[in-house]
Amino acid sequence: MECPQELRYTKEHEWVRIEGEIGTVGITDFAQHELGDVVFVELPASGTSLTKGQAFGVVESVKAVSDIYAPVGGVVVEVNADVGRQPELVNQEPYGGGWLVRLRIADAGELGDLMDAGAYREYTREKD
Repeated sequence: MECPQELRYTKEHEWVRIEGEIGTVGITDFAQHELGDVVFVELPASGTSLTKGQAFGVVESVKAVSDIYAPVGGVVVEVNADVGRQPELVNQEPYGGGWLVRLRIADAGELGDLMDAGAYREYTREKD
């Protein structure tokens, strides 16, 4: 399972990459593997305000439909339109082209509640 060191992770299997005040959000390699082939992704519009832990979208696979939760609060500044047209990107490039939204982070202090790569690896090991 791929688990990039520079990212922060949630127990619901989302990741966030921090670049200044912007956080890019996606679902983890572990999550996409558990879901199987992703066939549909529903995401919010740009300008949507999210609170930490709020469901903001849906990923549908051949196995299940799962909510996607905001790892931190903020305002959606960009939505990855490519995953709307090609949902398989979530499986093929969960940490690259399969990202879901970019948020302007409201409270950087919320990042402290997220797991680093080592803690997330340990967390997912317990799930296997």
